[in-house]
Parts: sequence; C-alpha cells; structure tokens
Amino acid sequence: MAPRIPKAELSGLTGSMIKRVARRMFGDVPEPVEVMWHNPKVVKAMMAFGGRASRWDAADKSLKSFAHMAVAARVGCTWCLDLGYFQARNEQLDLGKASQVPRWRESDVFTPLERDVLEYAEAVTSTPPTVTDELSARLLDRLGPAALVELTAFIGFANLATRTNAVLGIESQGFSDSCEIPLAPIPSGVASGS
Repeated sequence: MAPRIPKAELSGLTGSMIKRVARRMFGDVPEPVEVMWHNPKVVKAMMAFGGRASRWDAADKSLKSFAHMAVAARVGCTWCLDLGYFQARNEQLDLGKASQVPRWRESDVFTPLERDVLEYAEAVTSTPPTVTDELSARLLDRLGPAALVELTAFIGFANLATRTNAVLGIESQGFSDSCEIPLAPIPSGVASGS
C-alpha cells in the first residue's frame, strides 16, 4: 500500500542534513519523515521529542523498546515494529524477545516484569486507557516513580508515532531485514495501517 499522503522531497539545509544523518543511521530515509515533510515543523518537533525521549535513563532501555513494540503491535503500525526490531539489534537487546512482543501473551520468553510492562503498554494504548491500580502498583514497586513516569510518557510518545504512521498508511520499510528475525505478524483483530 502506498502512503495516503505522497512523499515530499526533503529540501533545504535541514532536509539535506536529515537525509544524510538518516542514511548513516538507518541506511535510508525513514518514510514517515518523507511523508510528513509537507509540514517540516511537525517533523522537527517529533524528531526533537523522540531524540530527547531516547536519552531518558530512569527506565531500562529494553523495557521501553518492548513497550514501544507492544504499542505498535496493538495499533497496527508495521513500520514501527520494523524499526523496533532494527533498533533492538543495534542496541544489542534480546532479539528473541523482541520477535515475540506482538504475541507476548502466548510466549514464555518474558520475565514477570517484562510481561507487566507489555500489559501496561497495551492498557495505556487502549481507548479509554485500561490501566488498573494493581498493575500500576506492581510497576511502581518494581521500577520506582521516576522510571514509571518515564515509561508512561515513552508509551504516550509511542502512541503518537504509531498512530500517526498507521493513519498515514506508512508500512514496514524493510529495516528489520538485516536482523535475521522475521517481522512478527500483528495479532488478528488489531487495526492495520491500511
């Protein structure tokens, strides 16, 4: 499927810089940047916030990565799952676990804490949110307040990114092809980006 809005040519000094950095980091320019370049202010704001969020360090990086992939699977953003696998490999996270995130409920590879984080990511993503006091209390006890605030905000940003990509019709770009793990199927009954 083609994106619902055609790609725009990244122009100007900022566009050239983004292309250069993206190709160095990912090997290609991310399609969401090209589609959203029709409004560079939006792209720049999302990239700035995403960059800042990636430097937060109160919550474990793998927990945040798995949470983002759980949001992507719930929303139906194959592009975010694709990039999530690619980043998991580059950050040397457990690829076996990363590959199982979309089917985490049936998988036995996750620790109890990871399972709670994945459940939390899905509960935050539900409309309306379905986070329970019990789940929140378990995570607060195991992560502490700073990490739980960070995890919650990170999941909120993941929702912004995944929902934007899915609604714009942006699908997997092939970043995960180098990971040697297949792009996990999105569970049935979940909206797709089409």
